[in-house]
Amino acid sequence: LRDEEAVEAAFARAEEHFGRIDVLVANAGIWPPEDTPLEAMSLSRWHRVLDTNLTGTFLCTRRFFRHLRQRAPRRAAVVLVGSTAAVFGEAGHTDYAASKAAIAYGLTRSLKNEIVRLAPEGRVNAVCPGWTRTRMASDGLRGTKGVVRVLQTRALKRIAEPEDIARAIVFLASPRLAGHLTGQILTVAGGMEGRLLHQPDEIDLEDESAP
Repeated sequence: LRDEEAVEAAFARAEEHFGRIDVLVANAGIWPPEDTPLEAMSLSRWHRVLDTNLTGTFLCTRRFFRHLRQRAPRRAAVVLVGSTAAVFGEAGHTDYAASKAAIAYGLTRSLKNEIVRLAPEGRVNAVCPGWTRTRMASDGLRGTKGVVRVLQTRALKRIAEPEDIARAIVFLASPRLAGHLTGQILTVAGGMEGRLLHQPDEIDLEDESAP
């Protein structure tokens, strides 16, 4: 997805097979499992994450918009997949959080105004999942301690399944179910309100620096 020619080839195959493309879901992305503070982050890691998550989304969305310009349909839909890291940030993963924030806010809210020039009823929305049982998230959810820490931040005390996110995407893609929704950011994270910054045993109330 970081390769312009490869994206072009993928869309050409889809157009040949289906004849037209009505919906684009930009879901592919990477999340390096290593917690790396910004001052220790390499430029190569920064570029790899931004190029995959953000530039890959740009290339696919741009190609989809060019397809719409050729077809001039009345309806079309784009669902961009962000992350709760876009909403709350994620220490140790500023590269990932920055890429997803650009997708969820910058792209979604700009492209909702551009798509209607190509398809009068075109819509662009975003889904921001929280921790979900996927292969990418397996390292972060390994062990009881990690799961408990995640569940402490949300009302629903379970980790999302991929189907939870897929249903939200189908909802936003459907002109019947979400035909008057555009530019919206739907957080699918069990009522998540934020992240714990400290565990109870990490706080020393006797420390003069503590509030």
